[in-house]
Amino acid sequence: MRVVVKVGTHAIAKKTGRPDYPALRRLVAQLSAIAKSGTEVYFVSSGAVAAGVEALGLKARPTGLNDVQMCAAVGQARFIFEYEKLFASFGVKIGQVLLTHYDFENHRRAQNVKKSLDNLVRAGIVPIINENDVVADEELKGSSFGDNDWLSFLIAKLVKADMLILLTTVDGLLDANGKRIVRVENLRNILSLVRSGEKGKLSKGGMDSKLKAVKAAVKNGIDVFVANGRKKVLPLILSGKNAGTFFPGSAL
Repeated sequence: MRVVVKVGTHAIAKKTGRPDYPALRRLVAQLSAIAKSGTEVYFVSSGAVAAGVEALGLKARPTGLNDVQMCAAVGQARFIFEYEKLFASFGVKIGQVLLTHYDFENHRRAQNVKKSLDNLVRAGIVPIINENDVVADEELKGSSFGDNDWLSFLIAKLVKADMLILLTTVDGLLDANGKRIVRVENLRNILSLVRSGEKGKLSKGGMDSKLKAVKAAVKNGIDVFVANGRKKVLPLILSGKNAGTFFPGSAL
């Protein structure tokens, strides 16, 4: 099985932006276990900008592009260093892959990304994929990856993944009463069922960006789960248990 797992900023960072080490270790333990079991894992992780926000002593994610890039440059080292230590403690090697929209707009370039990712996975290396915020200027054009939700879909489509798992800070898609929606067979009217939420100060995503990624993924026949990244959900999802909200690849 080939799985793309994406984790949002707030699922692995404290409110200050500093890495939440217990949450990180819990997630890495799950990823390492499923990778060792033979599942091909492509890991898309937000958090570099948030780490830079903390390192620079800022109170919130900046709005200016150059300041965001500065936070990314400072935070990226912290971000990948922590992952390297944690995965190594479970005997798993990682490789860092930083991407922008340009890497998907050209077919030849996109295929090179695919070959690189597949080669890492075949070698038993878990790719840690993130938007290259240090050089990306898409936010000025209104076309950013949305806290990596859209990036995770693009990766899932590119590598022909069987499943896309979007990890957030809630138990799944919640209805107007705050109750988890277990399974969504039809996405056409889903927005009317979803309780709106506020994006965090450290991220640029939200449920809207996740639903956009979900719709695109299921349209391409990819099963999607939205689940709580602060809980041990990956083994449950991969064993077919009831965890998060499930969107089958035909949910259109």
